[in-house]
Amino acid sequence: MFKHINIQQLCELRAEKNVNIADTRDKQSFDAGHISEAVHLDNASLHQFISDTAVDDALVVCCYHGNSSQGAADYLSEQGFSEVYSLDGGFELWKVSQPDDIAQG
Repeated sequence: MFKHINIQQLCELRAEKNVNIADTRDKQSFDAGHISEAVHLDNASLHQFISDTAVDDALVVCCYHGNSSQGAADYLSEQGFSEVYSLDGGFELWKVSQPDDIAQG
């Protein structure tokens, strides 16, 4: 089962330990800007992501506003990831509250 996480909690979690961030927005939006260190996750990359990512590390799933990431977070939790979160507010809230932590490409 996944949990919800807000921007401040994510910042604190990243300061404490290794956190994987999966961004489920479309590729064009991801390339235009995403949370630093996030990876783009879509149907084509899902299998590789699951096999390459440590299931014991924290995993935060984000989308545009924090809605569709919940389904992806739930699915990844069912695949054996032990600490899964959905980012409340999504990337849209992240980019206004953490503008210095945006990567492109």
